[in-house]
Amino acid sequence: MPPGKRLVLMACATATCYPPEMFKRWVRRPGVQGVLASCLAAYLDFALRSTRWRVQGEANLAPFANGAPAVAAFWHERLPLMPALWQAARRQGAGIKGHVLVSRHNDGQLIGAVMRHFGVGVVLGSSSRGGAVGSLALLDALAAGGIAIITPDGPRGPPRRAAPGVAQLAAISGAPVLPCAAQTSRRWVLRTWDRMVLPLPFGRGVLVCLPAIAVPREGWEASLPGIAAALSEAADIADRMVG
Repeated sequence: MPPGKRLVLMACATATCYPPEMFKRWVRRPGVQGVLASCLAAYLDFALRSTRWRVQGEANLAPFANGAPAVAAFWHERLPLMPALWQAARRQGAGIKGHVLVSRHNDGQLIGAVMRHFGVGVVLGSSSRGGAVGSLALLDALAAGGIAIITPDGPRGPPRRAAPGVAQLAAISGAPVLPCAAQTSRRWVLRTWDRMVLPLPFGRGVLVCLPAIAVPREGWEASLPGIAAALSEAADIADRMVG
C-alpha cells in the first residue's frame, strides 16, 4: 500500500475508535492540532518534493512571481497540491509574498498551520465570520505587491461554484485573477465534499496557470462565470496532462 494512503487510513481508523463527537473534541485540542499540522505538513512536503513537476503556462505565472500583485485562485479540491505552485513561483521570484484566506473554524486553523510551513502568510476570515477583516488584510497584501490565495468554493462548497469574493477582491484591488490548478499521476481522492486530491510520493505532476483575468471595478459580477470556467478548465487540463 502506498505510504500516503497508509497514513490517511491510519487516521481514519483512529477516528472510528471513538464516537464522532468525542473524536472532534479531541482533534480540536490545540496540542493535538499542532501535532496533526506538523505531520501533515511534513508528509505533503515529502510527497510534493518527490514528485517530478512541470509548469504549464509559466509565462502566465512569471509577472506575478516577479512582484506584480494577483489573486491566485483554484478549486478547494486541489489545495494539498498547490504548495508546489508556490514553490515554483518562489524559484522565479525570491521576494514573492503570498497570503491565504482561511476559515476561523478548526479545519481552517489546521490548513493555516500547514500553509505557514510552506512560507505562506495566513489571514483568518470567512464569509460568515471575520470576512470583512480578512478581505481588508488581503487588500493590504495586494497593495504591497503580494499575492492573495483563494479557493472560491471553500471552505464548505458547493464544489466548483465560485463565491463572489474572488471577483470582488480583484475588482477593488485592481489585481487580476490568476486561474491555477495542479494534478499528480499518483494520488488518492478523498471522500470529502469536494473530492480532495491527496498527492502520493514519486509521481509526475503538472502545475497549470492560465492567462490572468482582469476584473472591472464596475460590473464585476459579470466576471464571476468566466473565473469559475477558467478554474475548471485549468483543473481539466492538469487532469489530462497526467492521466
